[in-house]
Amino acid sequence: MQYIKVDEALWASSMLPEGILERWFIDSGDDIEAGERIAEVRIEDALHEIVAPAAGRATIVATANAVIEPGSILATLESQSV
Repeated sequence: MQYIKVDEALWASSMLPEGILERWFIDSGDDIEAGERIAEVRIEDALHEIVAPAAGRATIVATANAVIEPGSILATLESQSV
């Protein structure tokens, strides 16, 4: 199992220490592909897409409209067995 986290680099030019998880493009339990757009976060006025780091079954941990910080865990990812 691995974690899908918010990249700390998104805060590189931000003055605020937190952001908002705007929305999910997937549902908990969905099978996703590596590179698939799964969520969107807002930091200050900028929207950033979160993409899946690998293929697997995603379980959402953070809810939409939640306050997030750099490195926050958004979901877990179970690798698909063949």
